[in-house]
Amino acid sequence: MLHRNNEAGQLARRYAHWEGTATVHSWLEDIQGIGAGVVVTALGLALYQTAGLVTSGMAGLALVLSYATGWDTGILFWLLNLPFYLLAILRMGWAFTIKTFGAITGLSVLVSLQGRWVTMVDLHPGYAAVAGGVLVGFGLLGLFRHRASLGGIGILALYLQDRMGWRPGLTQLVLDLGIFAVGMFVLPWGAMAWSLLGALVLNLFLTVNHRLDRYIAR
Repeated sequence: MLHRNNEAGQLARRYAHWEGTATVHSWLEDIQGIGAGVVVTALGLALYQTAGLVTSGMAGLALVLSYATGWDTGILFWLLNLPFYLLAILRMGWAFTIKTFGAITGLSVLVSLQGRWVTMVDLHPGYAAVAGGVLVGFGLLGLFRHRASLGGIGILALYLQDRMGWRPGLTQLVLDLGIFAVGMFVLPWGAMAWSLLGALVLNLFLTVNHRLDRYIAR
């Protein structure tokens, strides 16, 4: 019995008591975690842009407006998020807001510049939808676990999770329906169908992997 208790204690220490215990990140851990999430998300958005698709959240709305107007996606993404910082400050606190502002600004810069560094050709929209959804999902998961997000819909999803216990993946799926409704007036039906597949992949990924009973951070 003593041996089993010691073994259980070693496993608990190794896995940092993920169930029910909040993990406190240092500012260095936040920087690397948020930075990695931003880079992975930018790669996912590059797949969507190359294939002419849209995705979830404010990034998806920025893509739709970019296709419709020809404006830079990164700049649109940064501007669209401005109204939500006040909600973030009032509801989520300054630390969350500062980290989210850094993530949004970093992603905006990468999205605006990565076209000069990355060239993609002959990209099948089905692959772009699935791979892009997984990459953006990984990026958002990293941000969520460091108490940050990528803007308006993400802020609302995290707020509802904290207040109501709703899973952010399901919340974003509902809110994304409005974005896809707008996209239908801009993109061909085929592109919207592939985009819907990507949104399902992304939100299912978050629903399965981002749970309060598995990883809590502050």
